Amino acid sequence: MLKEKIQDLFNEPGCDKNQAKSAAERKKGCTTKGLTPGAAAGGCAYDGALIALQPITDVVHLVHGPIACLGNAWDNRHAASSGSQLYRMGFTTDMGELDVVYGGEKKLWKAIRDVIADRDPPAVFVYQTCVPALIGDDIEKVCEAATEKFGRPVVPVNAPGFVGSKNLGNKLGGEALLDYVIGTVEPDDAGPTDVNIIGEYNLSGELWQVKPLLEKLGIRLRACITGDARFQDVATAHRARVNMMVCSQAMINVGRKMQERWGIPYFEGSFYGIEDTSDVLRTMARMLVERGAPADLTDRTEALIAEEEDKAWAAIRAFRPRLEGRKVLLYTGGHKSWSVISALHEVGMEVIRTSVRKATANDKARALDLMDGDESALVGQIPAPEMYRMLEDGEADIMLSGGRTQFIALKARRPWLDINQERHYAYAGYVGMVELVRQLDKAINNPMWALIQKDAPWDEQGQVRTSGGEG
Repeated sequence: MLKEKIQDLFNEPGCDKNQAKSAAERKKGCTTKGLTPGAAAGGCAYDGALIALQPITDVVHLVHGPIACLGNAWDNRHAASSGSQLYRMGFTTDMGELDVVYGGEKKLWKAIRDVIADRDPPAVFVYQTCVPALIGDDIEKVCEAATEKFGRPVVPVNAPGFVGSKNLGNKLGGEALLDYVIGTVEPDDAGPTDVNIIGEYNLSGELWQVKPLLEKLGIRLRACITGDARFQDVATAHRARVNMMVCSQAMINVGRKMQERWGIPYFEGSFYGIEDTSDVLRTMARMLVERGAPADLTDRTEALIAEEEDKAWAAIRAFRPRLEGRKVLLYTGGHKSWSVISALHEVGMEVIRTSVRKATANDKARALDLMDGDESALVGQIPAPEMYRMLEDGEADIMLSGGRTQFIALKARRPWLDINQERHYAYAGYVGMVELVRQLDKAINNPMWALIQKDAPWDEQGQVRTSGGEG
């Protein structure tokens, strides 16, 4: 059953990237990079499923496997909650050597029983990992029996790490929601302006930068899948009128299947960038009006966009004297490879390179347009020595990237700003872009750089000191 589900995901018709591949390439799945045994953090299917579902804040997330599986992957994103903090607690069956010999199903049953008695959650999500999958533990049967016994949903998330990449795990997490959660509760308050946002995880509270815009327009967010989500909200998500896909590479299967099962149309958009945020609001309003929302929603949306854009651009331009002429190496991927460039250009900064890793054909086209058609500015993976040389030689004044490459910039004595999922600042919507520019200013104009970029006194004198010898 798992093998069939994985093959179905590899042939996802809603994914333009997979459909552009040959049949042989699609069999390899959502990645061309081989997995490294033992390197589970940030790489395997289990990790992808966990980070996709962990932001459902009021349920117990129970990892069935050795404790290292939980420890290596838990809470590696800053997904914030406005309510329950239960999702921040790690629960595991802590399988050992004897469990490998005798099987772990009884241990899993006891763990489900105990965690329900102790925490009384509305649901329990059980994550399959490599070891119990290899010895044949049937978590679906255990979860089915536990659901009947304890009178609440116990959801199996069958995504052992060895089946594929993190991106595949995101999709398998979405499949668990489609199979066991979405559509299981009928809401009594469904309305004509209800929307879902799919693939938004509320990293550092980014959802809270967007939600007030929707509230001003009278648009109700029925469910965010899965940022700052509650189990009940996700269970009633099938009664929304429109779905927005934020990260289509992760959960396109959820959007497409919700359209097939419940007739909910979806569109793709990004809240990174001022123009893109405006495009999202326009598209959402138009689609809601087409499905029965008040006709004046479109005009009210345009008025709100004009107001918010004016405030955002005015705030960003205030930083121009301090940032103008600075050069940026943007080493990220996906829609971020182009969505922040317009804000950087507005303050007079120059993007010398932008990585298009994990980017769709549309992402690459938009990045190329923003880079004035310079194809050499679009890069894939940059080797660490080349990245260091660019920074050391002053080709770039600052690097925007993820935490894995921060030490290259610091070794080159250049500023660095985290723009990936581990970041501590939220950059979504209009206020998010202003915050991004503010953090750029703080990073670049920190007075310490003038000090540490100076040559050492002995280098200035043309002398090199050696231990035990003369200077």
